[in-house]
Amino acid sequence: MKFVTKILYATILIFLLGGCAEKYSELYNLTPDEWYSQIISDIKDRDLESADKHYTSMSSEHVASPLLEQILLILSQAHANEEEYLLANFYLDEYIKRYGDNGPKTEFAQYLKIKANFDSFSQPNRNQKLMQDSINEIEKFLYIYPNTKYRPLIETMLTKFQLAIFYLDEQIADLYERTGRSKSAEIYKRKVEESPLNNAQLIKPQLPWYRKIFE
Repeated sequence: MKFVTKILYATILIFLLGGCAEKYSELYNLTPDEWYSQIISDIKDRDLESADKHYTSMSSEHVASPLLEQILLILSQAHANEEEYLLANFYLDEYIKRYGDNGPKTEFAQYLKIKANFDSFSQPNRNQKLMQDSINEIEKFLYIYPNTKYRPLIETMLTKFQLAIFYLDEQIADLYERTGRSKSAEIYKRKVEESPLNNAQLIKPQLPWYRKIFE
């Protein structure tokens, strides 16, 4: 999983560094403040491709600029707002690598990564492995930061992930039952029965009509 993630991040970095270079060739040797203003302007124009390119130029020209710390968080949030969660996490990982302090800064960035993963689940019964990975990340976060101020938000996300997995297990058991795969159905039925959420009153997610056909 970590290897695949590294490959994805490397691909993103290559994308940021390459392509459309002629569009940005007129911008160079700007001051950190000028680069900062340009990137903010790009984001306001919802031109995140330009913002990414300009960040790359800024970070190359001004490696030690304190403005880079703010820009990384701003770019992460901008991509999250556009539902580009992989890129959002890319910038958060860069932030942790550059400015992580194993304290409040790292805690905040890790919280934002968990939130980005949570927000990426637009479909309630997909990506079971990613949901379980997210649960593991939340539990790890709460172990490392037991007194975190983000605990109420993090625990809400954890509960929703757990409910989503429980609902998905129910659906898988039902699917196996309907398709005559009784042994597999029994495995998932047992998971549902042994779950502490077994007696929870779930509100099932509403599926669009065109998806109901295939469910």
